[in-house]
Amino acid sequence: MNMSVASKPGLEGIMAGETAICDIDEIHGRLRYRGYAIEDLVVHASFEEVAYLLLHGELPSAMALQSWKGELEHAAGLPVPVRRYLETVPSSAHLMDILRTSVSFLGMTDPEANDSSHAANVRKAVKLLARIPAILGRTLHPHDPAFAVGFRGSLAADLLHILTGSHDLEDARELDISLMLYAEHEFNASTFAARVTASTLADLYGAVTAAIAALKGPLHGGANEAVANMFQAIGRPENAPEWVLSRLAHKQRIMGFGHRVLKHEDPRTLIAKNRAQALSAQKQNFRWYEMAESIEQIMRKETGMFPNLDFYTAVVYLLLRIPVETFTPIFVASRVAGWCAHIIEQQDRNRLIRPRAAYVGPPPRPYVPLEFRTP
Repeated sequence: MNMSVASKPGLEGIMAGETAICDIDEIHGRLRYRGYAIEDLVVHASFEEVAYLLLHGELPSAMALQSWKGELEHAAGLPVPVRRYLETVPSSAHLMDILRTSVSFLGMTDPEANDSSHAANVRKAVKLLARIPAILGRTLHPHDPAFAVGFRGSLAADLLHILTGSHDLEDARELDISLMLYAEHEFNASTFAARVTASTLADLYGAVTAAIAALKGPLHGGANEAVANMFQAIGRPENAPEWVLSRLAHKQRIMGFGHRVLKHEDPRTLIAKNRAQALSAQKQNFRWYEMAESIEQIMRKETGMFPNLDFYTAVVYLLLRIPVETFTPIFVASRVAGWCAHIIEQQDRNRLIRPRAAYVGPPPRPYVPLEFRTP
């Protein structure tokens, strides 16, 4: 087939649809959720407020926020079949696989699963926001009833307790900021997977399951774990130059650098870097931050590439003593707000997403009977 417009691998630069949820200005390095600058949100808001904004289109009033937290608390309990499923999961299972299957299982237990109305989809989004931390709690601490309690006013505080056992409010605020930074980023791979699935009028749980599957890949959500593993492999800041230069000389990828849309500095990265520096000072531990800065300087000089959000977020999570294997599940707990907002937006004004492909195979040729085919 001849295409009048040249195809672009990875759909780079292609406008695949419209959204009122997220605005990325790649030229000026700006990011806005529903019109609000990310810099303002992380200073003044909480993740619960940002999730409400993404799903409802406006920031909540004080009364609406209180009601919203009540909805999350009410929705946090896991259905019995899901709890029984979690009891059967092999200890070797990847947390992302557990989350993916659990979300699919939640869809089988929800009587509203196949109701794609706006109101029903919002109710399902509330359940997922509240239950993903609960799934992690029951998976990581299957025999400890202290982790079976549902939402207690702050998703970040709940997650911090589940992942580290800590109740430190300052640390919870750092995690809260990272949840806001990860909550939404337009038509990224997992969100686009969710929208494509939703466009078939599949249910919200199915669309989120597709998104989690996409997020697991190391070129998307798994990148933050890869950055932390890189830091741990380097060991000390003074080892960073030789380690990075050696890999660049062998044409090996340095994780945490580059972005398909943002070719210059990502505003989220600047925020994460500032939080990493402040947290390093608070913890009196500059090991990871100094290592990250050294790598960043080398990469700017040698490749001209900028770090992405995953790079300095890995520093923050390491300082908070969060296990590396839970970095991407944290991404799920945050980005589910953006996924659900996009699924709702897609199904509110649905049109099946069905792009074309530029054919590059053999030209037309006649069928050859079996007895005349060459070996």
